[in-house]
Amino acid sequence: MVADVVEAMVSHRPYRPAMSIDEALDDISRNSDILYDGEIVRACRDVFVEKKFSFK
Repeated sequence: MVADVVEAMVSHRPYRPAMSIDEALDDISRNSDILYDGEIVRACRDVFVEKKFSFK
């Protein structure tokens, strides 16, 4: 679910512009242990930050 949320945030939608990956990761981090499982948020951030994953 967290990966789907990040993908949705960084994708352009007709009703809003895309966020940057940093903005999306900040948003899920702010909601860690509130809306999203904290362990999953940390793992997701690790994939993008440490492992340098990016959407093509």
